[in-house]
Amino acid sequence: MTAPEYIQLKAYARQDGFFLALLWTASFACYILGITNELLGMLALGLAVLTPFFVAGRLRKFRDEGREGLISFKRGYAYTVFVFFYGAILLAVVQFLYFAYVDHGYLLSTFSKVLSSDEGKALVTQYGMTQMVEESLSEMANIRPIDYALNILTVNIIIGFVLALPIGLAMQRVKR
Repeated sequence: MTAPEYIQLKAYARQDGFFLALLWTASFACYILGITNELLGMLALGLAVLTPFFVAGRLRKFRDEGREGLISFKRGYAYTVFVFFYGAILLAVVQFLYFAYVDHGYLLSTFSKVLSSDEGKALVTQYGMTQMVEESLSEMANIRPIDYALNILTVNIIIGFVLALPIGLAMQRVKR
């Protein structure tokens, strides 16, 4: 890969990473609101599941417009990893800002309310997880906003490395 090709790949990946961050931010917002609204919770899950198809579509666009219809697996893999990397960084910033300045304990208190309801207590007791749930809630109370953001950043980058394999394979097109 030449230097101009590498610059082109990273430029497309940055742009598409921004779009991926928007998709993930919408999913995150729906998740937060979906704790008390089942429809939004399902939408959050749907948006998260849409991620590999969205990235594959963006790779196809890069392949067809930026690479004149041809892309190797290696280049497709690199592009996809970069898209996930840039999207994950932007999402981590959004999540840090949310947990540092907006949440004010909302997520933890909502989990506590759900788990302390009659249905929640019955479910936790039925599975014998009372002590584990109490410990998890107390640990969540001690986690800093940066810890949430870095944890999700790491998970999203690892997911990017894994999902880049099938996406790169599916979208490769070489001259025959």
